[in-house]
Parts: sequence; structure tokens; C-alpha cells
Amino acid sequence: MNINLDSSKIIKIITPTSSMEKQKLKLILEDGSEFEGEAFGADVETEGEVVFSTGMVGYPESLTDPSFEDQILVCTFPLIGNYGVDHPELDENGIIKNFESNRIHIKGLVVSDYSEKFNHYEAKKSLSDWLKEHNVPGISGIDTRALTKKIRTTGSLLGKIVKADSNYDKTFKDPNKTNLVAKVSTTEIQTYGEGKKTILLLDCGMKENILRNIIKRGYKVIKAPWNFDFNNTDLKFDAVFLSNGPGDPALLDEIVEKIRIAMKNGIPVVGICLGVQLLSIAAGAKTYKLKFGHRSQNQPCINEETGNCFLTSQNHGYAVDEATLPEDYKVWFRNANDGSVEGVKHKTKPYAAVQFHPESDPGPTDTNYIFDELLKLI
Repeated sequence: MNINLDSSKIIKIITPTSSMEKQKLKLILEDGSEFEGEAFGADVETEGEVVFSTGMVGYPESLTDPSFEDQILVCTFPLIGNYGVDHPELDENGIIKNFESNRIHIKGLVVSDYSEKFNHYEAKKSLSDWLKEHNVPGISGIDTRALTKKIRTTGSLLGKIVKADSNYDKTFKDPNKTNLVAKVSTTEIQTYGEGKKTILLLDCGMKENILRNIIKRGYKVIKAPWNFDFNNTDLKFDAVFLSNGPGDPALLDEIVEKIRIAMKNGIPVVGICLGVQLLSIAAGAKTYKLKFGHRSQNQPCINEETGNCFLTSQNHGYAVDEATLPEDYKVWFRNANDGSVEGVKHKTKPYAAVQFHPESDPGPTDTNYIFDELLKLI
């Protein structure tokens, strides 16, 4: 058989030359471990707490989640970047609807296989270009399975992403020793929506979808800075909602004392993620650092009241110490993997919060009903 080829339609495969080779980077861990890979994103060095997420999708939402502030994120799913990144869009209330905040919060991104080419009908740019805009480096070609196994064995580690030939500083800075909430909270008071009841939402590093979920249920929301003195204000509200946020809750005495006063005055207090830790500390409990945290969209949680198990979206490194909860509080949800507290409730008063993310962006959406349960207390 004779085959005639039209030379104008032949696809040429270009083999990268040495001039096209990518810059080599290293991920250096505080225990002395080194992982070498190739650069994408911004041409900078960085440092932070190295954590992993087992989510398969949702890197635009994850990277803009303020709870990841000052962390180097390891993605366990091997292929990252294949659907690119969209431009931010605002909804009718002026809230970003396709990201969780207005910027990337991670300090660096570690992946096994970065996809240079992306394909999605809403994509406007590559993940690498997006990282460059926010001055965040990425490193690919890393054995993320080995790296994740190390973190699971030793616990979360501090690390640096540096150029392969860099003469880097051998000291490591722990971001959890600083008030990360103050870095990510709003600095102004803003009002959203309309409704017969008003929620004072304390922004400790809030995901935008929390705000969207409250508004769509017919509430007016006053979003305020994390350290706003809501016990001494002329603003009228019916409840305090504590948002998610980064870092060690034990450093936030300023907000805890305000919550304690509100509870003493009988004001309903509810919350999500960091919110459950702050509420619990205000009630008299303590928190502790998890060995490697819960960061994924597949964490199973059991409702202790019903026995039902839900898959949940999570992003936290600290948890409430169940043994220190006062007798008038009960565990509402529990993590099915390690038994840690995932939700607490006062037995008679309107104080309740969950550790996971019922706003679920990216999914699953199984626990979105928790917003209705929390708002019933108001």
C-alpha cells in the first residue's frame, strides 16, 4: 500500500534542547532530607511548613484558602495543572465566586507531574503563570509519595524551596509561632445581604464560600476583622460566626476573651474550622497540634448524634483536646480515621461549631446542611 503524506499537515514534535532545560530546584526539609526537581511558577526561593493534601481536584480553591497561609503544599494527586486557572469573577454581592480569597496563600507548591498544557473551557491561564503573578514558586518531578510517607511518619516538617546550587540558610522559621490570622483577616467592616437576622462574621481567614452560604440562606452579614471588639459596638447583630483561618489557635487570646464575654452574655456563637477551636478554648478546653493535619476532600466524619458518616473537605493542623472539654459540652462530630474531635455543641445553649468545611468548595457537598443546623441556634 502506498501512503501519500501531505507535508503541510504533518505535526512536528520538538525535542527540548539544553537551552530549554528548566531550572533545577531542591526541597530541603529540616531533618536534612533533600528532594530535587524542576522549577515552574515564580523564580524565587521560599520557606514554610511542609504539608500535604490528598485532594484530587480543586487546586484554585485550595491555593486561595487562607488556612494555607505560609505553608508549602504537597499535592499527592500526581497530575496538577491540567485544567489551568480561570480569572476571578464577582457575584451579585461583590464576592469572588470561583476562588476562596483574592490571592494565593501558600508559600510554595510541590507536585509530581506539572502539566505544561492545560485544557478547560473556562481556563484563561496556566497554573505556572498564575503562581508567577503571586510570586509563588513551584517544584515538579518530586516523589510526592515518598515525601508524604515521610511527613506521615515524622509529622509536619519545616522546609525550603531553593535553587539547586543555592547556598541557603540552614535555619528554619516556624510560621505557627506567629499570628497568621492577623496576616489574612480583613481590615475593614463590610455588610452583605438582607434578612431579618444579622450575623457578625469574624474573618479569621475566611473562605468566601462561607459568606456565600450564609447570605443565600436569607441572613444579613457584617464581616469584621478578627480582633473586632464586638462586645463594645453600636452594630446590631443576633449571633457571632467564627470563620476558618490559619495557625495555632493558642496564640489568639485576644479573640478568645471576646468570645468568652459574648457567651457569658448569652449571644449565640457558631463556627467552622478554626472557629471550633476558638469556641472550645473560650469554653475552657485546650487544643493540640495534629501529627500531620487533615487536608483533603475525603475525610470521613461521624455525626455522634445520628451515627451517620460523611465525607468532608478539611484543611487544619490543630484539633480540640476532647479530654479538656467542659461537662456541659459534647462531641458533635468525630473523625472516623483517628477519632479526633470534628465538632462540638453545648448541651443546652446556642454554642456549636464544626472542624470540617460544610461550605465544601471544592466538594463534597454532603455536609452543607450544617449551615442550617448552626443557623437554627440563632
